[in-house]
Amino acid sequence: MLERIPFDSLGHADFGWLDARHYFSFGRYTDRSRMGLGALRVWNDDRIAPGKGFDLHPHRDMEIVTYVREGAISHEDSLGNAGRTEAGDIQVMSAGDGIVHGEFNRETVATKLFQIWFIPRTNGGKPWWKTRAFPERQPGAGFTALASGFEADQAAGAIAINSDSALHAGRFNAGDTAEVELSAEESAYLVVAKGGVAVNGLALGERDGLKVTGPERLAIEADAASEVLLAIMR
Repeated sequence: MLERIPFDSLGHADFGWLDARHYFSFGRYTDRSRMGLGALRVWNDDRIAPGKGFDLHPHRDMEIVTYVREGAISHEDSLGNAGRTEAGDIQVMSAGDGIVHGEFNRETVATKLFQIWFIPRTNGGKPWWKTRAFPERQPGAGFTALASGFEADQAAGAIAINSDSALHAGRFNAGDTAEVELSAEESAYLVVAKGGVAVNGLALGERDGLKVTGPERLAIEADAASEVLLAIMR
């Protein structure tokens, strides 16, 4: 079953320095029909002003994946980690039994990113943080697993996470196609980061979401130069 989630229906919070859209209930935005999907609990679309960011704050028992769409994000945490993640790449923070971190836009332009939270397979454990630059994804080459709790994806280069979930990304030129098959035990959430695509004939515009419950075979066709993120949960 497919359910289109229009961008203009998302929750919205504007703090001046942060303009955030929420695909699921988050902060002051509550929609009982949008409380998550399987292990996927949060998907935020954030725009962070130059020189601004999230001050140090704590997390625990959550796998937090940040996908940078434009600009870059700089990270620091209570473990002594520090790093910078650029557009097209990801950082992963496994909060484990507790970590304090901050995220800042130290660039001269706005940073746009997706912040995606997965519920862990098991709570507790040692927290950690990692960032990785991925090779340039060629349009029409299908999806690349960026972060995953599944061994096959990890063997192909995805950052391992403690969740029965995976985040994939793909780039497409107009007319490019891809297919994804979900089993009855799987669900998926797709977001068009850029451009526009049709999924099984259902048109999705830029930053629209798509909720998918299996079993389902997804036939994706790009209407224009597009970038698509796809989370799969078991």
